[in-house]
Amino acid sequence: MPRRFFTLDVFADRALAGNPLAVVLDSDDLDTMAMQQIAREFNLSETVFVQPPADSRHRAKIRIFTPGLEMPFAGHPTVGTAVLLASLDHRNGTGDYLFGLEELIGTVPCAVSLGEGVAYARFDVPVLPTERGAPAATALIAEALGLTVKDIGFENHVPTLLGTGFPYTFVPVRTLEAIGRIRINTSVWKAAFGQEGLGAAYAYTRQTAEPTSSLHARMFSPGDGIPEDPATGSAVAGLSGVLHRFDDLAEGIRHFRIEQGFEMGRPSLIDLTMQIDGTRLISASIGGHAVIVSEGVLHV
Repeated sequence: MPRRFFTLDVFADRALAGNPLAVVLDSDDLDTMAMQQIAREFNLSETVFVQPPADSRHRAKIRIFTPGLEMPFAGHPTVGTAVLLASLDHRNGTGDYLFGLEELIGTVPCAVSLGEGVAYARFDVPVLPTERGAPAATALIAEALGLTVKDIGFENHVPTLLGTGFPYTFVPVRTLEAIGRIRINTSVWKAAFGQEGLGAAYAYTRQTAEPTSSLHARMFSPGDGIPEDPATGSAVAGLSGVLHRFDDLAEGIRHFRIEQGFEMGRPSLIDLTMQIDGTRLISASIGGHAVIVSEGVLHV
């Protein structure tokens, strides 16, 4: 049957920037294998399939696939799908809209603001990040990223392994110049980042290209069909745990802007908000713009 699909550029306020996303509507009769095959056909970092919600109070159920596997939760698919559904529900309208998206990790509350040609979505991180064990040795991490041991670490930041449904090895890199030199070494990638059978590395540095950014980042997951990702909201959700662990954050609401994708020519800006109560991280949210780029019909 013909199925409508849209593509969006997410975590950018203009087309041909940010992270591309495909969203397939009318997909409730597709099985898991078919969704995985369609995701491989689009060959984007993620493809979303929209289905009726299990709970009628929510807007939709969504399933998220990389070219190689299904994700329980991901950031740019959540932002992009929220913007698309709000835009379809309120064509040519402006305003603020709240609804839940059912993902494998649970129901994700979303807030969407539609303006004149501009759309922004924010969602609450459904599960706060937890540590997933010890990362690999720093020398092995450096080798896998084509860096030296001296390039790894700054201040009190050291590599850590955390996740919010999907684990990442967070690698602090000393300078913007060094993070730009990263060239992945697949021969040692699994040994460096293959914890839990996965293999995602998120490198970050305090030095930034944009003066309004807090951190500059790159994400690599070649084993999942993503040699490099222009913007990774689920990793930024995990980054909230990194910042909470290593930075002396004052109590209250803390805002960060993370830039990513600059080395790929796909500049992306991701907003992270953290709420600190005493010394505890009690909530985090991710936000960003999204732009509808194309629409069509899928004949499968």
